[in-house]
Amino acid sequence: MFQTAFQANAFQNNAFQIVITPTKVGGDDAGWTPEEKKRYKALQKKLRIAEEKRILAEKESKESRKQTIADLVDPPKPSKVKKNKVESKQVVSVDIPSNLAIIDRYIANLVKQQQDLFNAVQLRQAKILLESEMAKLEAQRLREIDDEEALLALLL
Repeated sequence: MFQTAFQANAFQNNAFQIVITPTKVGGDDAGWTPEEKKRYKALQKKLRIAEEKRILAEKESKESRKQTIADLVDPPKPSKVKKNKVESKQVVSVDIPSNLAIIDRYIANLVKQQQDLFNAVQLRQAKILLESEMAKLEAQRLREIDDEEALLALLL
């Protein structure tokens, strides 16, 4: 009585019941083309170099900040040679982003490129999976049509 209700194929796979879960076949990089693998590795290398530059820039920034604070607390001794001329320094202030901010933007751009590449591969894999599912459903539909035609031929 309940045998058909608990079978794996008891319900029809219509548009609302199809659940596609990506399966990994062949490892983590099975869906990646050689060009995509090469590009991803190049992005990883650039990201690693940028991270190293960021660490160095952060250290330099901390050192310059410490030196600035030390100069404010204990100003350096003025030179003993007196100058007769008064020099005025005219400095035009331009808002130049710090080296750290530039590196952070570069790292964010590299991470975004990596994510875009990963998303493209995932979308292509999902498309292939959907196409295979559609082919299965089409074959099932054709098989059912053939069965109906055979029954009609037998009845007539």
